[in-house]
Amino acid sequence: MQTDIGIAQASTMLPIVDVAAGLGLDADDLDLYGKYKAKIHLDVLERLADRPDGKLVLCTAITPTPAGEGKTTTNVGLAMGLSRIGKKAISTLREPSLGPCFGVKGGAAGGGYAQVVPMEDINRHFTGDIHAITAAHNLCAAMLDNHLFHGNDLNVNPNDISWPRVVDLNDRALRQITIGQGGEGIERRTRYDITVASEIMAILCLATDLEDLKARLDRIIVASTLWGRKVTAQDLKASGAMAVLLKDAFAPNLVQTLENTPAIVHGGPFANIAHGCNSVQATRMALKLADYCVTEAGFGADLGAEKFFDIKCRYAGLVPDCIVLVASIRALKMHGGVPLAELKKENLSALSGGLANLEKHLENMQLYGPPVVVAINRFPDDTDAEVALLEERVAALGSTVVLSDVWAKGGEGGEELARAVDALCSGAEKPPFRFLYDLGLTIKEKIEAIATKIYGADGVDYHYEANAAIERFTRLGYAMLPVCMAKTQSSLSDDKEKLGRPTGWRLTVREIRLSAGAGMIVPVCGKIMTMPGLPKRPAAEQIDLLDGKVVGLF
Repeated sequence: MQTDIGIAQASTMLPIVDVAAGLGLDADDLDLYGKYKAKIHLDVLERLADRPDGKLVLCTAITPTPAGEGKTTTNVGLAMGLSRIGKKAISTLREPSLGPCFGVKGGAAGGGYAQVVPMEDINRHFTGDIHAITAAHNLCAAMLDNHLFHGNDLNVNPNDISWPRVVDLNDRALRQITIGQGGEGIERRTRYDITVASEIMAILCLATDLEDLKARLDRIIVASTLWGRKVTAQDLKASGAMAVLLKDAFAPNLVQTLENTPAIVHGGPFANIAHGCNSVQATRMALKLADYCVTEAGFGADLGAEKFFDIKCRYAGLVPDCIVLVASIRALKMHGGVPLAELKKENLSALSGGLANLEKHLENMQLYGPPVVVAINRFPDDTDAEVALLEERVAALGSTVVLSDVWAKGGEGGEELARAVDALCSGAEKPPFRFLYDLGLTIKEKIEAIATKIYGADGVDYHYEANAAIERFTRLGYAMLPVCMAKTQSSLSDDKEKLGRPTGWRLTVREIRLSAGAGMIVPVCGKIMTMPGLPKRPAAEQIDLLDGKVVGLF
């Protein structure tokens, strides 16, 4: 079998202007980035404002394991499968971060015969959006320290600065740093986050238009004064220049799948430390241009999907028509206690134990209303007995299972899933879409609703600093914002070692951050870090340029 890179290189890509033409767009609607990438002009949305929206399908997944779940692969394969059954579909994905690409995970463009291309470009700088976010974020940080250096007219308290710096790489050495040494400004402690955790990434993804983008940048809180007043990016006179840096990045990126199905790849927040969804602009564009927008939310449904519903859908006025919950039998057996090296062996007992994780995610998705179909990303070693057990257990919870073989067969392997999704979206009247919590609840009530209803915690414990921040943000009028939990992706709990469906535990909130521009309260839970580190053998060791060709990038 070919490697993922071999498959991608063997595909026949169409010029992106031809892909756009299939959506009713012409060259004047695009800014070309070479032959196979383009940005779609924002005025396309204005022109299509009166066109009815297509159907919105969310792809989410069980709690991720090293065994693999295949959420992005399923997303891409489903879009291709819908195209094969006569529906106009667009896959909408997030842009890959260089952090995991050079770290553990590798790229994020799908896999096998269900990829978006040009894969190497998408995983490596793409159209420069993430670099623009890095520059805008760090410009604000530089202007803040410059303000302190030149007299501090705003009376900023150097001990109460909340705005870090960012870089789009995993670099644990930057989690705590000291700047301003040697008289080059005011010496103080600060940190780096990874760019995809930046509030500016969230702003770019949640803003409804350029004016909204600018207004959100204005509201970013970077520090407090010596008297406790909040200092914003607007106060620093930084937000206008930040908006200029983000102007081109705000437009969605158009690429294609291996079968030339259109794909819009835009925005890249992680779901464990940010809200984990692609941009509102990308989703709205796809809904106007196609019958089906197949979108994604990062990591497990406890993270990305919850934030997709309670943050993105709430702010953008989106109503999903169907949820695809992706799992693999391999990953479920790992949740049942089987080590990675033994996953190829049939193990009904371990599968039964691991199914508790899938069942919890399915129960969670059913809280929101849209119908749910469970897509099993098929591996060659899955046995008929394992598939039968899974179908029986899922049916007992009121859903259906569809086997997906898109990695090996592309769109053909996604046709059955496409038909199931089309039937659910076109079927009888569905339950109304609902949010998990009301914005009128207190900050603690929102956190506890997520912790107990979605994660399965018995309750929530708060560090002193978190309690103090909640009181301060409530006093300042921010209690009405939705909550964006920062938590490990490896468990439903806040302990990455607890697989399956943990019970008898309490969520620990150690810190509360405010993203006033994005419009979110961010509780930081357990040991999660907003700057990841590299493993002992990072993927970067295997990436090289040989005879002018990129190798080892997957």
